Amino acid sequence: MPPVPPATDSPRRPGAHALARIGHPFPAVDPADASPHAFPDGGTWRTEIPSVEGPEALAAVLKESAALDVPVHRISQGSGVWMLTDAEITEMAEACAARGIELCLFTGPRGTWDIGGSTRSDSGGGGLRARGHDALAGCVEDAVRATELGVRCLLVADEGVLWSLHRMRAASVLPADVTFKLSALTGPVNPASYAVYEQLGADSLNVPSDLTLGHLTEIRRVSAAPMDMYVEAPDDLGGYVRMYEVAELIRRGAPLYLKFGLSRSPGIYPYGAQLRDTALASARERVRRGRLVLDLLARHGADGGMSPLGARLPGALRRFTAPGGPVDATLSSEEK
Repeated sequence: MPPVPPATDSPRRPGAHALARIGHPFPAVDPADASPHAFPDGGTWRTEIPSVEGPEALAAVLKESAALDVPVHRISQGSGVWMLTDAEITEMAEACAARGIELCLFTGPRGTWDIGGSTRSDSGGGGLRARGHDALAGCVEDAVRATELGVRCLLVADEGVLWSLHRMRAASVLPADVTFKLSALTGPVNPASYAVYEQLGADSLNVPSDLTLGHLTEIRRVSAAPMDMYVEAPDDLGGYVRMYEVAELIRRGAPLYLKFGLSRSPGIYPYGAQLRDTALASARERVRRGRLVLDLLARHGADGGMSPLGARLPGALRRFTAPGGPVDATLSSEEK
């Protein structure tokens, strides 16, 4: 007997009906694999356009997203707060706020740009971490400066920086509604490490794009913290393209930010005017890649469950307690 296609009220799996007509078997969906979690607004996925390095690139993204009808929940930047002037940060923050888009800027110095040689060794020792007190302090300085200019999401690539910023949020040194996003460059690769980063203060966590669907299910058994994942990863993160898996990535990984990255494109960090043409062209193409993903979801009947535009907070999360007192700065609702 030929296999029976999925029920009509379920999302259509790629190629399932056509393969069923020729009697080709396909694996059944196991409901136990699905994530039981969602964003506090009830949505299971949001969108993010990464590597938007300044006001001009942001303007290109906003124009292209309007032209292609690509909803955007978050814009992120990778070069760092310190690579932008106050006027540039303010312009970006105001443009995003006017459209209900979260702006996320990277914090300060990191090991790959530092004078230490270990990151350039075969072992890659040290990685993106902030080397020494001064680098940690630079990240803190970036966080204070950015939030004073209206930014409410910060990208972090070091667990010590994350813990320090989370404690500052709890102590009202930083605004209570600021969120911390763990960089894809240091993303966790197992459930235990994912849960530790949540406890350290992460409000959403990038995971490497080469994690399997089974890995996502394993993570969701221990943590409800929002997950960020490149549907298409830059070459320096592997260059993976997982468009046909997006519906299953959402089913397994919700609550999930779909990041529309770009492979086969030169790196642009740290960004400057010498990279202008590449940055603007790649910014527009990332939005187009987003349109391709959204069209694919719609064709398969899997485009439901998107969070309302303007939604940004993660819901109730678990935190460690710091010596000397509680540091739980959990954001418990979209209204808080």
